[in-house]
Amino acid sequence: MQFDVAAVRACYPALADGYAYLDGAAGTQVPSAVIEAISRAQVTGLGNSGGAFPASRRADEITAGARAAIAALTGGHADGVILGPNMTTLTYRLAGALAKTWRPGDEVVVSRLDHDANVRPWVQAAERAGATVRWAQVDAATGELPAGQYAGLVTDRTRLVAVTAASNVLGTRPDVSSITAIARAAGALSYVDGVHATPHGPVDVRELGADFYATSAYKWSGPHIGAVVAAPSLLDTLNPDKLAPAPAEVPDRFELGTLPFASLAGVTAAVAHLAGLAAPGGGPLRERVLASMNAIEHYEQRLFEVLLAGLEGMRHVTLYGKPASRTATAYFNIAGRSPEQVATHLARRRVNVWHGDNYAWEVTGVLGIRDSGSAVRAGLVHYNDVSDVDRLLTTVAELAG
Repeated sequence: MQFDVAAVRACYPALADGYAYLDGAAGTQVPSAVIEAISRAQVTGLGNSGGAFPASRRADEITAGARAAIAALTGGHADGVILGPNMTTLTYRLAGALAKTWRPGDEVVVSRLDHDANVRPWVQAAERAGATVRWAQVDAATGELPAGQYAGLVTDRTRLVAVTAASNVLGTRPDVSSITAIARAAGALSYVDGVHATPHGPVDVRELGADFYATSAYKWSGPHIGAVVAAPSLLDTLNPDKLAPAPAEVPDRFELGTLPFASLAGVTAAVAHLAGLAAPGGGPLRERVLASMNAIEHYEQRLFEVLLAGLEGMRHVTLYGKPASRTATAYFNIAGRSPEQVATHLARRRVNVWHGDNYAWEVTGVLGIRDSGSAVRAGLVHYNDVSDVDRLLTTVAELAG
């Protein structure tokens, strides 16, 4: 199916300001449908959860709808969708619950490729429990995270393997299903960071073999909401700290305080928006999501070929990572310029990019660039077009010499 990027862009009012938004890896713009859903929820009136009056029932319905939408996006079960303010907060929450059973001599495996939100919570929880942390290494030349190394890292004492589904700076997509299979064979759980992967293609948590899959709605055209998807039966075995009168049911017992109900209405609208981009009309939401996300992935990869070829053709540009499978994300430096100088120059030309480590703390250390400001990141999402890429390449070319 043809991907109509002009029609897609028309859904996003922020894009009318004339900037090239190549900062989507840090957070996307939101379509009118999401803005309207959040506003409508506020206008119709909301109450706190669990009340006998209509405004409270609306809040409960919105919450249930958001769980169902995230389940449709990821292939999970709605009753296993934990909601929260962001992935980092939820990962710390799950780390605290899981580590209650860890003992000295137990092991946790993390990777140098991951965003620090899927590293530090596990390292700190392991330190408190007296568990050992083992590290999966990145190939600095290619940006790959070889799956084969996990056979030597995972043992019968491994309790958890944390790995990303896609690097937020290099775009690397590791062979997650092979890694989680190794973990499962040893009796370990797997926690997969899907924050950067989810916006760029179809996701199926069962195919990935993820016991826990984390995602953030603001990376896929939604509001600032995080979620972790897991099997309800697995969540039922965990007992996070909570207030005495707070719900004891799964997944509610993992959610601290009152949820932002209006924003959750935006989550449901965001998934519906994605599902309709390439698969309008009726049919099960999950099927339409998969069709649209496949179309999004194909479109982004074709556009990324133009971006990558343009950067590779400039002698003053150093690109980091060349993994075999990657999202449409470029991480680069320019000779004689700091990453901040490059980002500032691009901003003056109305091109939005990020600079710095982007919380990819370990991999920027592996690349040897963390202490010098790391690099510049330009990431494509489904509303970017060839004019955005051309503007980036033209502006980067200006910095030659």
